[in-house]
This record gives sequence, structure tokens and C-alpha cells, in this order.
Amino acid sequence: MNHLLARAAQTGQKLEMIYLDADHHTSYRIIRILGFNADKITAYCFTREQIRTFKKDSILSIGPIWKRRLGA
Repeated sequence: MNHLLARAAQTGQKLEMIYLDADHHTSYRIIRILGFNADKITAYCFTREQIRTFKKDSILSIGPIWKRRLGA
């Protein structure tokens, strides 16, 4: 995960993330990494339109946004 975060921070690439909050609700977020350490990620969250801090151990899934094609 750290390699993905470092690359995204360096290039400014947006990532999509599924996150488990403190109340055990899942949420889908689009983020841009601003910084990270061993435990937390600081990122701009496009869903909330503000800078947020996320616990790494609460991330269920994270990766680059893939362009989706419609049709066969």
C-alpha cells in the first residue's frame, strides 16, 4: 500500500477508497493523497470537499480510479 500511496502523492493521481469509519459504516471516497505515515493518511476528500485524515487499518480497499466503459 505504501508504494501506491507514495506514487499517488508524487503524481497527484486520484484514488478510490472504501473506508470503515469509527461507527462501522462503510463509505466510498475519492481522495488525493497529501501525505502519509505508518498509521494514517492525510488526503483531500472529494466526497466531503475537505482535507481528512484516515486510519490505514480502516481502509478496506484502495486503488487508482479506472475508467469504466459502457457496453460490450
